[in-house]
Amino acid sequence: MPVRFRLLGDIEAHVDGRPVDLGHVRQRGVLAALLADVNHPVSVDQLADRVWAGRPPHRARRSLASYLSRLRRVLAGAEDVVIAYGPGGYVVRVAPEAIDLHRFRTLVAEARENQELARFDEALRLWHGDAFAGVDTPWTEAMRRTLAAEREAIELDRTDLTLRLGKHNAVLAEISSRVAANPLNERAAGQLVLALYRGGRQADALDHYERTRRRLAEELGADPGPALRELHHKILTAAPELDPPSEVAVPRQLPAAPGWLVGRDAELAVLTRVVAAGGTVPVCAIGGPAGVGKTALALRWAHDHLARFPDGQVHVDLRGFDPSGEPMTPKAAVRRLLGALGADPATLPPDEDELVAHYRSLVAGKRLLVVLDNARDAAQVEPLLPGSETCAVLVTSRHRLTGLGVRGARLVDLDPLSEADARDLLARHIGPEPVADEADAVADLVRWCAGLPLAVGIVAARATARPGFPLDVLVKECRDASARLDALDAGDLTSNLRAVFSWSYTALDPAEAEVFRLLGVAPGPDIALPAAAALTGLDGRQVRSVLRSLVGANLLQEPVPGRYRMHDLIRLYAAELAGEEARGAALDRLTELQLHTARSAAHLLRPEHPVIELATAAGCAPPEFEHRAAALAWFEAEHAGLLALRRAAAAHGRHRAAGQLAWFLSAYHISRGLTA
Repeated sequence: MPVRFRLLGDIEAHVDGRPVDLGHVRQRGVLAALLADVNHPVSVDQLADRVWAGRPPHRARRSLASYLSRLRRVLAGAEDVVIAYGPGGYVVRVAPEAIDLHRFRTLVAEARENQELARFDEALRLWHGDAFAGVDTPWTEAMRRTLAAEREAIELDRTDLTLRLGKHNAVLAEISSRVAANPLNERAAGQLVLALYRGGRQADALDHYERTRRRLAEELGADPGPALRELHHKILTAAPELDPPSEVAVPRQLPAAPGWLVGRDAELAVLTRVVAAGGTVPVCAIGGPAGVGKTALALRWAHDHLARFPDGQVHVDLRGFDPSGEPMTPKAAVRRLLGALGADPATLPPDEDELVAHYRSLVAGKRLLVVLDNARDAAQVEPLLPGSETCAVLVTSRHRLTGLGVRGARLVDLDPLSEADARDLLARHIGPEPVADEADAVADLVRWCAGLPLAVGIVAARATARPGFPLDVLVKECRDASARLDALDAGDLTSNLRAVFSWSYTALDPAEAEVFRLLGVAPGPDIALPAAAALTGLDGRQVRSVLRSLVGANLLQEPVPGRYRMHDLIRLYAAELAGEEARGAALDRLTELQLHTARSAAHLLRPEHPVIELATAAGCAPPEFEHRAAALAWFEAEHAGLLALRRAAAAHGRHRAAGQLAWFLSAYHISRGLTA
């Protein structure tokens, strides 16, 4: 298991992400003394001097051996660390990058060589307090002073780079604090003078120079050094080389806002509340089936709140369900985001983790909106999330991104529009007059669009393409359910419902795809878990897992626990895909289960009814009802589905099954007074 050692703060070790107890302060000091020279032997005398400051106890060798024996035991779970003794003394063998001190120095060297802010920031994030905290010996005190000086130097180097990049406002507060803590540091004073000047505060810059000059004279009897004096002269002469580099253009990458958005006031309000709450990076993951308007909602909100994000808005289509190829990799997406933020592609690191670190450093402190459209899953999105609470993220996906929800994102699920909202949307597309003049045709079209804004838009596009044709022409095309998806086709991939649904379908694995197809042929508005198991020929555990995946993909809904339903247009698409043989076998299995269950329930409701004998159930195990109330509840939940199953049986020539279902249903109808 991987091990990580921390020396830049309290002396700690973590194995597989969990802290281990390193023992008392002297024992921790022994480990730190070896880790400082990792992979190099430290003699017993040198180690004793580091631990006991030249005054080792009488049995120092035995004490060291005892401490290191205990350390071996507590680190036994880490396969990549070895504590050994040899001719040169004791040595800890482990990868240097596992120790924050050595990782810090490596990152500092890379940051200075590449002049990259992300490396500077990564190095500084390794600090969690004073180095070797809690251990006080002359050696640790000397190491603390050395490392503190290294840290101060890297902070000054980072500030120099930030100023060269023209980001003087971003570091002004940091420089001011540093100068207040060490007013005689001329390099820090020069950085503050330059930042003030570039921020349009020339008088303040000159005033701070003068205060620094006087303090140096009073406390040290010296004048400012050449660099600070030259900076002062350039400010007095307004030297052009002091001007900040030209700012990178603020990214404004949002696609156009939708022309109309209706019925989404509640969801827009949720987005506003989440972004306004603060405290952490606000992330909203908008989910829903294909065509429900996820991107439209995200773009409408984004355009309405541009003022919240003066540092820009970036947009990436992650192509999670793109028919033309594979989803975009996180690495490619990060590079695209960095390009939008002005990073030079030629200077970007090749490693994905390094790219992500650079991206998060670049957006730190920015008031930026990141729109990640058409995500495949949470794993594709997570590397693209900023680390700064000043940013906000909107994600859209056909999958319900539960993984992001676990990490604090707000999941916003979009349902289809109500008929009133869909009618309003159609009126905005084609105008109020046709909607008013052909109210009956509009009612039919709206009902068949089933609340999908994409379907309404397709109907509107077809209507406006032939303005002289009455809407009733479209109604006639849509009336036949088997041809309805053909009618909802405006001529290209993005406005063809069948094509749009196919992008979600092709992302399913074979088992999910088969269950999806069979659910499309199930009669009735919804289906219970036992019925779904019979329909698909799977056992309850298997079908539950697949149904959960389909719900996550927004191809299925679970409005109440254990009952599932499909959107009407998705059902039509699924039914088209089911082969005739598979369709017949699935309906036979479903009919067999429902017949046996209905027989048991009907007998409890009307025991005086003549009993109809059924063939032994071969492929199902019908539930037994403990009492009349349970039987009644089952009939109430299954009533619409049983009626639809009876009609399907009759339509396919299974008249005996249709008659048996009618007989069992009559027991429920009589019990409920539904015989009139």
